Amino acid sequence: MHDSSDRRDTIRDALAAGSAPFAVRGGRTGVVMAHGFAGTPINLRPWAEHLASAGHSVELPLLRGHGTRWEDLEATRWSDWYQGVEAAFADLRGRCDRVFVCGFSMGGALALHLAATHPDAVTGVVLVNPSVGTRSLGPRLLNRVPAIARIKRTSHGIGGDVKKPGARTTGYDKVPVRAAYQLTRLWRTVRDELPRVVAPTLLYRSRVDHVVDGRSAELIRAGLRNAELREHVLDDSFHIATIDHDAEEIFAGSLEWMRTYGDTTHPGAA
Repeated sequence: MHDSSDRRDTIRDALAAGSAPFAVRGGRTGVVMAHGFAGTPINLRPWAEHLASAGHSVELPLLRGHGTRWEDLEATRWSDWYQGVEAAFADLRGRCDRVFVCGFSMGGALALHLAATHPDAVTGVVLVNPSVGTRSLGPRLLNRVPAIARIKRTSHGIGGDVKKPGARTTGYDKVPVRAAYQLTRLWRTVRDELPRVVAPTLLYRSRVDHVVDGRSAELIRAGLRNAELREHVLDDSFHIATIDHDAEEIFAGSLEWMRTYGDTTHPGAA
């Protein structure tokens, strides 16, 4: 009982700190948003509020294993994280004429997986520093991760990569190695299915990113053979660009993207 009480207190404190999901029932354009690995919705909250203020219906879920304690993340698989995105999409699809998906970092991989899984139903995709691979982990090391996890449970956290002073962010200070391995499995899945993505895709990439290297953008460019891809480089932000100096550029650009492709008279609209 004591442990259950402690767990409830941990969850309550995390939610009070800004990790709670965000949802606004707006107009007939829906937007699913996915946060990053070991992070929380707070990193996307200003972006979500901007889209909601424009009249869109927005769903920004707290993904399973996140926003509480790192042990909860350790017990999840990447499919558990995706379930939150899929559920939000199903809800919006049932009441909106069109649905876009936005993803940051790992959330970008989840967004692409959603677009590949529902090619006829996702109207457009917006990615901010998406994570689908890395140069720092070769195949041999990736295959050893499950064995490493039996020896070393956690690695250092990856949050806080923001150039703007005073930007508020949350995330685990430890990352479970097992969960990191699940992230690599998500990467492999998404890379294989990129040709199935047909929704027009807007990619924002920070020129200086200390978390996601340029390999992800390279893989996306090569893999999105059947979708329009437009890429913008952000010059004044680090990894968490959605709360950094270039945030307003992302907010305005993504809203314009949705206006363009949400217009059913546009040749690329769903």
